[in-house]
Amino acid sequence: MTSIEVLDTDITTLAVDAIANAANTQLRHGGGVAGAIARAGGRAVDDESRAAAPIGLGEAVVTSAGDMPSRWVVHAATMELGGPTSADVIRRATAATLWKAEELGARSLALVAFGTGVGGFPMEEAAAIEVEEVRRHVASGSRLERIVFAVHGEEARAAFERALAATAP
Repeated sequence: MTSIEVLDTDITTLAVDAIANAANTQLRHGGGVAGAIARAGGRAVDDESRAAAPIGLGEAVVTSAGDMPSRWVVHAATMELGGPTSADVIRRATAATLWKAEELGARSLALVAFGTGVGGFPMEEAAAIEVEEVRRHVASGSRLERIVFAVHGEEARAAFERALAATAP
């Protein structure tokens, strides 16, 4: 059985197998979560990202986690560089991240609130989409044992907790 939880935390400090990054299609990690991951991971994350770019909207690629306690970073493109995102892109990015984690053999994965920073997408809607995709993925027979929504701030934590409660089996 997969445990699903919400933590108001810094994703770069989590000791999980893989963490998600809300990336742009060019895999340039300037600000927000992407910038924090690039700073915490060090040069390896940036170098590996540049080598993997560009990727399509809703697609995901994997790099090492560099200096972070996780093993991998799954970079999911939720927007063009500096551009907005959409519900469809967030849905596809979440699904792609989950499948990449499975392909890696990860047992634990931390997700972020995709598209809610620079992408400008509403937190409540992003939470509902991501939780729905996670529930769908788990129901399909996931090998992931732990999924964490690693979010920042009371608003995000509450939105993801509400979304989880609304879809509880």
